[in-house]
Amino acid sequence: MTPLAERLRPSTLDDYIGQKHLVGPGAVLRRMIESRRLSSFILWGPPGVGKTTLARIVAHTLETPFYTLSAVNCGVKDVREVIDKATKNRFFNTQSPILFIDEIHRFSKSQQDSLLAAVETGAVTLIGATTENPSFEVIRPLLSRCQVYVLKSLEKDDLLELLHRALTTDTYLRERGVQVKQTEALLRFSGGDARKLLNIIDLIVAAAPQGQSVVIDNDTVTQRLQQNPAAYDKGGEMHYDIISAFIKSIRGSDPDAAIYWLARMIEGGEDPKFIARRLVISAAEDIGLANPNALLLANAAFDAVQKIGWPEGRIPLAEATVYLATSAKSNSAYKAINDALDFVRNTGAAPVPLHLRNAPTTLMADLGYSDGYRYPHDFPHHFTPQQYMPDSLQGNRFWQPADNAQEDKLAERMRRLWGEA
Repeated sequence: MTPLAERLRPSTLDDYIGQKHLVGPGAVLRRMIESRRLSSFILWGPPGVGKTTLARIVAHTLETPFYTLSAVNCGVKDVREVIDKATKNRFFNTQSPILFIDEIHRFSKSQQDSLLAAVETGAVTLIGATTENPSFEVIRPLLSRCQVYVLKSLEKDDLLELLHRALTTDTYLRERGVQVKQTEALLRFSGGDARKLLNIIDLIVAAAPQGQSVVIDNDTVTQRLQQNPAAYDKGGEMHYDIISAFIKSIRGSDPDAAIYWLARMIEGGEDPKFIARRLVISAAEDIGLANPNALLLANAAFDAVQKIGWPEGRIPLAEATVYLATSAKSNSAYKAINDALDFVRNTGAAPVPLHLRNAPTTLMADLGYSDGYRYPHDFPHHFTPQQYMPDSLQGNRFWQPADNAQEDKLAERMRRLWGEA
């Protein structure tokens, strides 16, 4: 039998549950669809919140050809073949065919590059779906040609509406006489994931003897799934909540809490490389210059996990977790680069001073490139004062030392060299 999630898949926006901020009355995606002027976009959100369904509804509403690719099992050749087919099927002055790519974050750079021309010329309208932040996983040229819309985990009311629709509109469920007595465990196991909720209902109904009514309550759901309703869900919303609690415990210098959340992730089957990556990020962002060894240790833990595998990999992860949580904290480098990026975006590309430019040719030397540059290693203490900022930007400061022993030493050295307060 067709799974319940597929039987209930909506075909219109009015039947679509959740994401009111995108498809509710007057919302941005609904307006774009109703105007029949669709541009390429990427849907970013956790599993089971309706990304694929929404893409299909768009194609159905606009009555345009719909092509789909999965990043898991296709290559550049497949992408080009689909684009070629879509281009040939487009009629003059009609909406471009839609190319839906599931898990677009899994596409390699070359696969994403192969989409650029078709998206830029409008040969296809790209709709991508991803559970990962597209800022990190989608190449900048492609990302700049797409809007990004964020989908949220379904709220309790959304899930209850979906449950009611399943029980009242699905013929098979009505025939089985499903009775819902309690919903707490069902909702907690679902974790904001519509597909998961419907799959749980499918499981419970399939396990009930034919001829008997089906009862859904907390005990039944827990028994059927053979786990605690508070279990870690590496594919759902709790995945994001627990990694957030883990990092914030490290940032807050609570090693016991950090180890607890690490254990929750390990017991829940989280990808150890995902944990290790977050430790490396935390070492750079939260510990930073207060203890530069933290980044070295976190990176070593990452390498160790890849070399020794599981379950022994839990040990270097635990070592790095405790070390980072107990280290002094500083986000001065993190703040410095963010402030500098904001400054660059607001001030544009100031020219490099001539004495800092490279002069590999005679012409460039004649133009004054590198003229007057003083090589610091030729001076006492390997330092000599000279201008390094662009002419118009002198005096700007981005790095502000944090209050810790390590950065106190760095700040003192800068004062000694530059004579600044």
